[in-house]
Amino acid sequence: MATGKKPGTHHVVPNADRGWDIRRGGGGRSSGHFDTKQEAVQRAREISRNAETELKIHNRDGRIAQSDSHGNDPRNIKG
Repeated sequence: MATGKKPGTHHVVPNADRGWDIRRGGGGRSSGHFDTKQEAVQRAREISRNAETELKIHNRDGRIAQSDSHGNDPRNIKG
C-alpha cells in the first residue's frame, strides 16, 4: 500500500490481517503496528512532528480521511 507515496509523508493505513500500521511514504515496511486506529494516529503524529512530514490518515477502505501538516506544508500561504 505504501508504493507510490511521497517520501515526505507518513501514513496510517489499515493492516490486511488486523489493526493499523504507520508507514513512511515510499517505504515498504511498517514503522509501527497498533491494534486501534487511535493508538496508531497518536504515535504517527509524534513521528510526523519529529520528521516534519505530512501525515495522511486513511480509512479502512484505504481512502485518505484526514491530512495533517507538521512542518512540510506544500501550500505557500502568507500571514
